[in-house]
Amino acid sequence: MAKLRNRFNISVAEVALNDVHRSAQLGAALVSNDKVHVDQTIAKIVGIIDAVPDMHIVDYRVEIL
Repeated sequence: MAKLRNRFNISVAEVALNDVHRSAQLGAALVSNDKVHVDQTIAKIVGIIDAVPDMHIVDYRVEIL
């Protein structure tokens, strides 16, 4: 989480599954006035997490307000 925070200047927190061993549900927030920037950043974040051998993305969703 710290690497994502530092690299992308986003807020990241473990939002569920806190007591489940070897599992985590993360929430991330990014604020911008440029939708393209947000889309690109989210794609990079998902790519970085998915590239870690011991981590697997089961599902994710994007909500733009």
